[in-house]
Amino acid sequence: MILLIEDNEDIRETLAELLTLEGFVVETADCGLYGLQLAQERVPDLIICDILMPGLDGYGVLASLKQNKQTRDIPFIFSSSKAEKLDAQKGMALGAKYFFVKPFDEILLINCINNCLCAASNRIVR
Repeated sequence: MILLIEDNEDIRETLAELLTLEGFVVETADCGLYGLQLAQERVPDLIICDILMPGLDGYGVLASLKQNKQTRDIPFIFSSSKAEKLDAQKGMALGAKYFFVKPFDEILLINCINNCLCAASNRIVR
């Protein structure tokens, strides 16, 4: 299951539809706090998260997930309308696998999702 955390309804619905058409099961959250709650309750296979959201932003979501043994290894992809290099660097430093600037290339996003899921399934659990 992919968890999509995005406060913009149009983007959230469009991306959820794209992912569903690609065969993924998708859960959505319209804010960081709800997304964090869903991630802790359902432990998704991958998370795509906006950065700029009211309340808990994407950086806070990722930082909180990294502190929890159950959620710290979930592959995490940031999406943002901000194209600043420092935003991408901060996201990657926190542990994100990829950083996409909206609007993004759909094929590239699907390839990155598949790469993350494949890598996660090949991880050795100790």
